[in-house]
Amino acid sequence: MKIQFNTDKNIEGTEQLEAFVSEKIQSGLKHHIENITRIEVHLSDQNGDKGGNDDIQCKIEARVEGIQPIIVVSKNATKEQALGDAVDKMKAKLGTVMGKLKNR
Repeated sequence: MKIQFNTDKNIEGTEQLEAFVSEKIQSGLKHHIENITRIEVHLSDQNGDKGGNDDIQCKIEARVEGIQPIIVVSKNATKEQALGDAVDKMKAKLGTVMGKLKNR
C-alpha cells in the first residue's frame, strides 16, 4: 500500500507530520491493507489565517483494485483530530464495501 500525503499552502507538510499521517493510516486501516493499493491524504486549512472550530479538512481517498475509489472527508479544529475522524470514517466505509464484495 502506497501512501501519498498532500497539504495546501496553509499547512506545512513537515516530515514529522507525514510520519504521523502514515502511522495513523497504517494502524487505523491495518485490517484492510491487503486490499488497498494506494491511499491519498489531503490536509487543508479551509479558512487560512482566520481560524475556526472546524476549518482543518482531511480528505482520504483509498484505491482498491477492481472498484471505484473510496473517499471520505472530515473537518475539525486540528490536523490530528481531522485525520483521526477521517481514518475512522474510512475504516467503517472499507468494512462495508469489503463486506459487500465478499457477499457477491
